[in-house]
Amino acid sequence: MKFAGIICEYNPIHLGHVYQIDTTRSILGEESCIICVMSGNFVQRGEAAVFSKFARAEAAVRAGADLIVELPAHVSLSSAEGFARGAVELLNALGVCTHLSFGSETGNTDMICRTAEILLGREFEENLASELKKGDSFASARQRAVEKISPECGDVLSRPNDILAVEYFKALADTKSRLEPIAVKRTGGDHGGDEGFSATAVRRGFYSGDIPWKVIPVQARHVFEREMNAGRGPVAMAAYEKALLYRLRTMDRDEFERLPGAEEGLGLRLMKCAAVQPGIQRIIEMTKTKRYAMSRIRRMLMCAFLGIYREDMGKKPEYIRVLAAGKRGQMALREIKKNAALPVLTKPASGLKSGFPGRDDFVRQCRITDLYTLGFTDCAPGMELRTSPYMEK
Repeated sequence: MKFAGIICEYNPIHLGHVYQIDTTRSILGEESCIICVMSGNFVQRGEAAVFSKFARAEAAVRAGADLIVELPAHVSLSSAEGFARGAVELLNALGVCTHLSFGSETGNTDMICRTAEILLGREFEENLASELKKGDSFASARQRAVEKISPECGDVLSRPNDILAVEYFKALADTKSRLEPIAVKRTGGDHGGDEGFSATAVRRGFYSGDIPWKVIPVQARHVFEREMNAGRGPVAMAAYEKALLYRLRTMDRDEFERLPGAEEGLGLRLMKCAAVQPGIQRIIEMTKTKRYAMSRIRRMLMCAFLGIYREDMGKKPEYIRVLAAGKRGQMALREIKKNAALPVLTKPASGLKSGFPGRDDFVRQCRITDLYTLGFTDCAPGMELRTSPYMEK
């Protein structure tokens, strides 16, 4: 059996995601197993997920994925490079994956691979140093630095899914991974657009009440409706406003400077804005400059809220947290337990045992989940320990 890894957030899952799962399976064979490494309750754009990791994982399995394991919060709140590196390390650690499937605007693995090779080269580093002196954002400077070497590869860095794909290739090279890449050409509207299979547009519909059910898999719809009826979604950042303001107003200078992404004075800039601005959106707007993307500042805020610091970033996952499994995924789990380089956690209570290697990190994940549930109507703590993985019967 072939095992394909997909790095995802499914925030929330939609028909574009199902297309990737189905296409991957059609390429590798109908008996192949699709294993998804999915962001937990906080996602890479620096926000809370619209539904909990448990609900999103269950919805994904019902919609066709076989096994969902969690990407730890300190990885999901990393830059694209850190996000890709941590996810690839987790896929490698499973010990069974043979392929890495990813969405791409171009669908051209050769071009994406070439772009990754350029980013790892000395000529690019020299070009980047020169471009950064112009004061533009890192993303713009990086794209221009690559364009000097290859205009076609520079164009790859103008598209969000291709940017992540390039980071996956870099991570595969850095970790000497044996995973074989599969590029699935993206369909539907542009990333972040208003049409097609844009997760941004789907989330906007959940928040406005005009939910685009036509692009949500039928199997997932009842999961999301159940969560909404129970007051567990859609979770919006407004629910965390006062808690986050409290956190920012009680942090000292050292804590701001230790935040991931706080280099070059950005941490102090955030501290100064937080000291005078009345709301989170205003803090973000006043902290942002031409050089720093809004998403970087949002991730800094989420890290501040959750107590994640620079020293936490780059740490390799310490265990494999199973969130959901279909019947084929449950069979795969048996193979994973035999071959994995990390302990596999299926029973939450086991994460608190004194001999569990990732105990300290699991305790932190419990706290992070408790903070996430502040966005629920009933924000009772303990969800991490009360919730077992969804297992298809």
